[in-house]
Amino acid sequence: MEGVPERFDSPRDRAEFLRPAHRAGVELYRAAIVDCAFEPHGHDAYGFGVIDQGVERFRLRGAEHLAPVDTLVAMQPEDLHTGRAETPQGWSYRMVYLDEDLLRGLGGGAAWRFDEALIRDPRTVAPVSALMHRLWRAAEQGAEPLAFDSLLVELVEHLRPHARDAGVPREACAAARFRPVMELMRARLDEPLTLDELAAAAGLSPFHFLRSFRREHHATPQQMLMALRLLEAKRRIAAGEPLAQVAAATGLADQAHLTRAFSRRYGVTPARYRQQLQQSGTRPRRHA
Repeated sequence: MEGVPERFDSPRDRAEFLRPAHRAGVELYRAAIVDCAFEPHGHDAYGFGVIDQGVERFRLRGAEHLAPVDTLVAMQPEDLHTGRAETPQGWSYRMVYLDEDLLRGLGGGAAWRFDEALIRDPRTVAPVSALMHRLWRAAEQGAEPLAFDSLLVELVEHLRPHARDAGVPREACAAARFRPVMELMRARLDEPLTLDELAAAAGLSPFHFLRSFRREHHATPQQMLMALRLLEAKRRIAAGEPLAQVAAATGLADQAHLTRAFSRRYGVTPARYRQQLQQSGTRPRRHA
């Protein structure tokens, strides 16, 4: 698309998304990053990632973490996080994103929670790493749906011992006071929001609200609002909406603003993300 870059600013960074054509709720991602520093962002899915090379530094749930080779990162839906290289050589990694409803089905019906952001047990990391390679290859080559789904179940079985059942619906885990704030943000992604409006929704004074929100979500209200805007933009891009329309619907100034904000959080431009999803959805299926 004219005027929209297809890659990172740095030629040393690259990333790719892939979705299996038959299974909604699964997104695969792989990247090698040297120069890019990802801004705070979230995903509307569980995210599991294996570090193949180098070391990543990221902030998640209010703490800084270092993820070296052969560690597994576990993130819950809408966990805001950053990411950057800790070493001059950068880091490479692979991710599997699973929608919450899909993981509930695969894992036996209960919502999962991970108390630790990093899993280091080689008895888990090694097979999960191998399964991520096989899942990518299966999706890329258009393997039979049964073969892909069997790998997915095996992956979840390896992750299950490190999770605990949430016991209550995920929305009940957040402080009840901030539910109206999040609902207001989602309802008005395309409109400016003031501190006074958000504080009123929480029933707090403006500066008490700022302090309390950051303590609860480990992010400022503006960071959360941008993360929600980009999540909605990602959904609309995947659905095929024109990029200028996506920008307007999510409160971004224009298509260029969308491109910059999206790239800084997901590692690819909106145009490239759409192209990758279209390519993965049209690959011919191969039978063993």
